[in-house]
Amino acid sequence: MSSHLNWMIIRNNNAFLVKKRNIRKPFSKEPNNVTNLSSYRYNGLIHKKAISVVENPDRKGFTVVYKKAKATNKPAKNAIRRPFKAGARRSLYKVKRLLQANHYRTDLTKATLRRASAILRSQRPIKQKKPKAAAAKTE
Repeated sequence: MSSHLNWMIIRNNNAFLVKKRNIRKPFSKEPNNVTNLSSYRYNGLIHKKAISVVENPDRKGFTVVYKKAKATNKPAKNAIRRPFKAGARRSLYKVKRLLQANHYRTDLTKATLRRASAILRSQRPIKQKKPKAAAAKTE
C-alpha cells in the first residue's frame, strides 16, 4: 500500500498516539519518528525510508537506526543500526554526511541532528556548583 493510504488509516487511531487535553497536535511514541510528533512527514511506520536516533546502552554516543527501502516487507532485516561514538563534532558530521550523501530522507536531516545533539548533551557530566562564600560583612 502507499504511504498516503497507510497514513489515512492510522492517523487518528494507533497504539503509539499520545493524546492529551489542550494539545492540538498529538505526540507519537512510534519507533523511527525523529521528532515524536504525529504527522505524515515524521511517521516511521508508513514510509519505506525512516530514521531515528537512540542513545547507546552504555551512555556513550548514540546509534542511528534507519530502514532499508528494499526490505520493507521483512521487519527482521529492515532496520540497520549504526553506532556513533567518535565524539560530538565528528559524529554529528558523519550523520549529516550519511543522510545527505546517500540522499536518505534529506528533509529529516536537521531534526535528526537536533535529536543526536540533544542525546550527546544529556550525556555530559553535570557541573558541580561552587558553594557561595560566607556573606560579606556590611560596614
